Amino acid sequence: MDCFFGSYELPAENDTGKSAVVTFFIPDIGIRFKAPFDAVNLDHGDFASLLALLEFIDSNQKYFSNHTYQIFGNNQRVINLVNQREESPEMFSPLMEKAKKYRDKYRFSLEWVPTWDNSAYDSLLD
Repeated sequence: MDCFFGSYELPAENDTGKSAVVTFFIPDIGIRFKAPFDAVNLDHGDFASLLALLEFIDSNQKYFSNHTYQIFGNNQRVINLVNQREESPEMFSPLMEKAKKYRDKYRFSLEWVPTWDNSAYDSLLD
């Protein structure tokens, strides 16, 4: 099952008081999620988006039983960190631990796609 995640930085002056929107999309079941988030930086927002997707999968197994998960995002750094191709900064240690637990549990693949192919962004500004 293909899943997409990403985040979008919000302008400094906005009505939410947050710095980003985290989003994910699961086309096979028609689930689209987006929520304001107070991210420290773009990597933090994308980590939050990935973890929101993984938490959704974990909490809604009735939709996901017997599936292989292919997760796509456009933040190469976050993908490299979770795939252990880069050393994780200390500030991301708790996020990396959560991602690792989900990876051990669900054995998902995590791959990069260009922004224009990341369907988590479709209808982002609705």
